[in-house]
Amino acid sequence: MARANTLIKRQVRGFVLTWMILTFIITGLTFFGIYLTYTPTQPDPTDLRGSAAFPTVTPPQAVAQVTVPPTIAPTSTPTLPVVPTNTPQPTVAPTETVDAAALAAAAQPTATPVPPTAVPTIVPLNETRFELGIQVQPDNGANAQYQDDWMLMVQNDLSMDWVKLQIRWEYTEPERGVYDWAIVDNAMRSAQKYNLKVLAAIVAAPDWARHTGFIPELNGPPQDTQDFVNFVATLLNRYPGQIQALQVWNEPNIDREWDAPNGLSAQEYTEFLRRTYQGVKAVDPNVMVVSGPLSTTGGGTNPQTGIPFAIDNFAYFDAMIEAGLLEYTDCVGAHHNGYNLAPSIRWDAVPDDPTATFRGPFDNPHHSWSFRSTMEYYANRIGLAGGDQQLCVTEFGWASGEDLAGVPAGWDYARDNTLAEQAQWLIEASQLMAESGYVRLAFVWNLNYGPGAGWSAENDNVPYTLIGPDWNRRPAFWALQEWNRRFKGLIQ
Repeated sequence: MARANTLIKRQVRGFVLTWMILTFIITGLTFFGIYLTYTPTQPDPTDLRGSAAFPTVTPPQAVAQVTVPPTIAPTSTPTLPVVPTNTPQPTVAPTETVDAAALAAAAQPTATPVPPTAVPTIVPLNETRFELGIQVQPDNGANAQYQDDWMLMVQNDLSMDWVKLQIRWEYTEPERGVYDWAIVDNAMRSAQKYNLKVLAAIVAAPDWARHTGFIPELNGPPQDTQDFVNFVATLLNRYPGQIQALQVWNEPNIDREWDAPNGLSAQEYTEFLRRTYQGVKAVDPNVMVVSGPLSTTGGGTNPQTGIPFAIDNFAYFDAMIEAGLLEYTDCVGAHHNGYNLAPSIRWDAVPDDPTATFRGPFDNPHHSWSFRSTMEYYANRIGLAGGDQQLCVTEFGWASGEDLAGVPAGWDYARDNTLAEQAQWLIEASQLMAESGYVRLAFVWNLNYGPGAGWSAENDNVPYTLIGPDWNRRPAFWALQEWNRRFKGLIQ
């Protein structure tokens, strides 16, 4: 029994000793592995991971200034592109804390868009290119739909950007300081609706402004020019920025338009123009002031009174220049209603037309018959006087009575002109002016005075109309449509 116990004890001691030895070996190996794991070794020089430094935030290199093309209302702020480098940028450990202020200071700058350079709209005053417009009669009933129909026809059908509106002072201010703007308001509203530029031609002083003893059948200037200046200023202030050009009176070389105490006088008209010009510029310096266009005439004197009822337009024009015309006008007004002569023919080279019943241009040669001679003379005289103004031909046309019941007395040449000739000569004149370089604006006379007068045989405006009886558009309408669209590059 004792021997057995001794054997058991010996076995237990052997087991314990073996376990201790094994435990010691395992523990040693474990610590040896830990030692190897946490002891640094020399990095492999080809291993980029071994050369990575602790990430730091460094200011970026300066970037060359970039000119940003101007944009209209950018939807986002463009960022300058990051310039690539050969050094890879480290990834910041998620646990790193970065100073917000330092980061903001070192952040890549964002390019600020350069404000677009404003390209100013060229006001008509500063333009020199030729433009074609047309005279439109304001609706006397101030009917919005009727007026819109005419303006839409100008803008859409004729593809024109300008209209001439004649504003009769006598109707608009019938009493001093008392105004009736209904007709003008309607016409201006409609022109604005269809984005049309406006040449306003102011004519006909009201009775209260005229001189004592004026002739009611004749139009004339006011006795006091300041009354006219005040009216023009009131007009411009009522329609700010809506009137691009203003014509100062109409045909002052004939008494039908300038019935004044001292009769027809280029000097008095030029003084009238001077004061009006200054008044216009005080209100809106961008308004183009157009001098009063002259009636083409050889002149004439009343045999009973010895008083001229008309002055030769060339003589009157020269007298205006001598009186200082070119100091007080932005564009020199001109008229020509071509009688029965093609626009390209000069007055001293008129071939005979044996079929013509109106014999003026053929039997009585005179510069006033010729469209071309008239325009060339004005342009030459302006140049000789040292001026650089262009012409504004605020009225040009050819009358035709072919589709009318009759024409007024004194307008017999309208009987000679066919509708086809009216169309042909309007185009020929437009082309001449466009190619001349000295015509800024030209207004066809007229769109709608025919229907406005019921195509009356007694109304001298009717034979020039583009709208014939029964509202038919005359051939000239369609010819102008095509020419103007081609001129503007709208069609080939």
